[in-house]
Parts: sequence; C-alpha cells; structure tokens
Amino acid sequence: MQTIIIVLDAGKMSNPDLDIRYTLPERIEEYTNGQVKDNGYDYISGTKLGLWLETDSSAEFADKIIRLINTERFLENDLSNAAEICISDEECAKIENCRRVYPN
Repeated sequence: MQTIIIVLDAGKMSNPDLDIRYTLPERIEEYTNGQVKDNGYDYISGTKLGLWLETDSSAEFADKIIRLINTERFLENDLSNAAEICISDEECAKIENCRRVYPN
C-alpha cells in the first residue's frame, strides 16, 4: 500500500469542524469505489490536521482527490485553498517522507 496525506489548515476553512476527519475520507472512499481508504488522522500543528489515506497508487488517486476537492464542498468548506496533498510510495509514511503534489 501507498500513502496519501491531506493536510487541512483550519485557519483557511470557513467552518473548521473536526467532523471533516470522518466525512472527507468517507467521501473519498465512495468517490474512488473503495480504492482509497481511511488510514487515520493526526494533528500536525496548532491549526493543521493530517488525514492519512491508503491506496495501491498514490499518484493516480491524488489526481482524483484533487479534482474532488476542487469541485465539492465539505461541511461548508471550499478545500481548494485549505488543503495540501502529499504522497509517498511507502505504507503509512510520515509526512516528512512524502512529496507535496497539491498545490503545485
């Protein structure tokens, strides 16, 4: 398995509801027909939350997730400006071992 991490900055969200740690991964799993699954979350800093996802192809599904966050709102949030997406070929990768693919 490979890793996708979505880093959400609460300071850039209009509704920084922590329920997003459940609703966003659930929507991504549905959107990818179960090919991307929730793999937990962690607080990265005072305002940043990381959502870990697992998949067989992090690069391919990162592109799909980017399209999703640019077209849908989540708990009244436009995540296109509040999210960073990082990927790794490693399973359960730490954020420092990932490369950022969004925003470019």
